[in-house]
Amino acid sequence: MVEVTTPGRRIHLNAFDMTCVAHQSPGLWRHPRDQSHRYKDIDYWTDLAVLLERGRFDALFIADVLGVYDVYQDSALPSIVGADQIPVNDPLMQISAMAAVTRHLGFAITVSSTYEKPYAFARKMSTLDHLSKGRVGWNIVTSYLESAARNLGLDHQVPHDRRYDLADEFLEVCYKLWEYSWDDDAVVRDQAGGVFTRPDGIRPIEHKGTYFEVPGYHLCEPSPQRTPLLFQAGASAPGRAFAAKHAEAIFITGTRPEVLRPKVADIRRRLEDNNRDPRSVKILPLITVITAATDEEAQAKHRDFLHYASYDGALALYGGWSGLDLSGYDPSQPLAYVETEAVRSAVEAFTTADPDRTWTPREIANWVTVGGMGPVLVGGPRKIADELELWADEADVDGFNLAYAITPGTFEDLVEYVVPELQRRRRVRTEYDGATLRENLLGQPRLRDDHPGARYRR
Repeated sequence: MVEVTTPGRRIHLNAFDMTCVAHQSPGLWRHPRDQSHRYKDIDYWTDLAVLLERGRFDALFIADVLGVYDVYQDSALPSIVGADQIPVNDPLMQISAMAAVTRHLGFAITVSSTYEKPYAFARKMSTLDHLSKGRVGWNIVTSYLESAARNLGLDHQVPHDRRYDLADEFLEVCYKLWEYSWDDDAVVRDQAGGVFTRPDGIRPIEHKGTYFEVPGYHLCEPSPQRTPLLFQAGASAPGRAFAAKHAEAIFITGTRPEVLRPKVADIRRRLEDNNRDPRSVKILPLITVITAATDEEAQAKHRDFLHYASYDGALALYGGWSGLDLSGYDPSQPLAYVETEAVRSAVEAFTTADPDRTWTPREIANWVTVGGMGPVLVGGPRKIADELELWADEADVDGFNLAYAITPGTFEDLVEYVVPELQRRRRVRTEYDGATLRENLLGQPRLRDDHPGARYRR
């Protein structure tokens, strides 16, 4: 007899990947089972999409950067030698191929509002939303690498808080293009009358703001979702304020459930302050799972992975995330919180945010080597399911962005071992609920009425 338990709140699952080598696990590209060097092979991406859909994942979440990690040792060489997110390809190009081999899996694509132009970007996302039949999301980032700013024509990064001001107006332009410019029934395809689009069904947005001037029409007719599902990962005060205003799913990090819970509570309070339903937004922390048929096999697998981990690679990634070069520090020296223009959460996560631990460069490197900024859970199916349920319930989160140690092996293990156990406990879906990403994650096809983008609808 199959045991059936009383279900808790549904746990949503995203796979976390990047069009590069060894995304969050520096050095593990050397593992004989790792296939991350195939990031440039379309078959890697289509096979991964089919696997994740079989595991009923909500989305494949694809990270991106526009520069190199060159803070550690004041040089890009450690990252170049160790393939720490370089080489890295554009994250948009494989989406159509993955959409063609799946029917339900969503695709959350990281694109920086700091270095894009909203008019051209809105067309790209509408196009992908059409081609995927409504399964595209946008992870809104403001970029954090100084090297990206220099290579894109700036002397220095745009200051942290100003990047969010720019992003706020970028979203305003996009909402006008996606939600306002075209009526749902503007396209009539009247062959007899020779009218494809009703002229009175579309309108220019006539935007004139601080950062952007966009007078014209959106170039695309309305896509299934109109606005792609909006993800955001800001953890600073301006980032949290931006997320509470715009995001429909929020990506966060935390070392333990009890450390994460106050962050989650703060986000939900901010959503209420923006007159949004605090339960309408999905909050998803980063976690890496090492699993196998038994706890013992999983522990052995984890020990094997650690043999390939790179200390320099870990601190190269951390240098890019935090803006701190730890190469000149004693590996055992405790660190204190330092304000930087990079990813402030990367500093907070290892200092003020976890007051019960003393963090040193060595401790940070050991933490980052498998799974990046997130914790690593190791065990068989029942142990992992227990821990994921604990995180979901104790931290009050809605699911997880699951990074890999090796790929696609980590995702294969999740689908084989952990997903069936969570399905047995009725915490993970056995079938998809809808056709679009927003329907599957949030239960509706378009922006909620309490979302600021909805104000631009006609």
